Amino acid sequence: MSQFELVCPVQCRLGESPVWVSEREELLFVDVTGQRLYRFVPKSGSLDSLPVGEDIGFVAPVRGGGYLAGLRSGIWLLDEQACKRRCLARNPGDERTVRFNDGGIDPRGRLIIGTIDETRRDGRAGLYRLDPHGLSAIATGLMTSNGVAFAPDGCTLYHSDTPRFVIYQRDYRPQTGEVGPQREFARLDPNAPDRGRPDGAAVDTAGCYWSALYEGARVNQYDSSGRLLAERAVPVRSPTMPAFGGVDLKTLFLTSAQATDGTGGGLYALRVETPGLARIPFDEESLLP
Repeated sequence: MSQFELVCPVQCRLGESPVWVSEREELLFVDVTGQRLYRFVPKSGSLDSLPVGEDIGFVAPVRGGGYLAGLRSGIWLLDEQACKRRCLARNPGDERTVRFNDGGIDPRGRLIIGTIDETRRDGRAGLYRLDPHGLSAIATGLMTSNGVAFAPDGCTLYHSDTPRFVIYQRDYRPQTGEVGPQREFARLDPNAPDRGRPDGAAVDTAGCYWSALYEGARVNQYDSSGRLLAERAVPVRSPTMPAFGGVDLKTLFLTSAQATDGTGGGLYALRVETPGLARIPFDEESLLP
């Protein structure tokens, strides 16, 4: 496929957080406000839908089985049927207007996760590291924390603030989870006709950062210096997050959100030349002191 094609016509209200599970050859993703976790097997086309009981912004497999989920109430360990097993950290904000959003697992199996300020005005969101002491703030004053990804060597952390149209980089130490000051990586034009802004992202083995542009109907590919290399058109207005998958990690899966006219919400895919990075499962040992 030379362009994004619909591979799973699921109608998510707000599809997000795709992650490829190599050992099962399946893709996990969520419907945030539909409050469901999905498991899609491309080879057979089968799709499992598991209710989670509250808004879910993030999911990742756990080493040893089950799932890690960023829910409105907190960060939870779920069993294989998406039932709550244990809460690892409570929502640090007001649950009425703040929930967990995009996240990523670092090379040591440690969780980095952000929140969203649903008021879109107060800047009450943040980016956090989950460690033995609970949640430690990496950045505060954000509107919508998104785009969490790591460079191939694990020494650069990317994240974006979607309503502010900006993507950031930070130096990162995988051994300790320590981060350096943020620096601007790329900025989108808020005055562009489509107002496309950086949502979820993934990194390939060449170090390129692939960013879904919400309401921009495209995915932007940047090199590690922030130079725009390519724009890949998407047949729906609001792509939300890409993830590399398939046996060779050369299939770029893409979740999307429904528009007011009912279009979007499906799962799309594009074949690419450079494979992506294999996603690392969350390791509960990262929480040991």
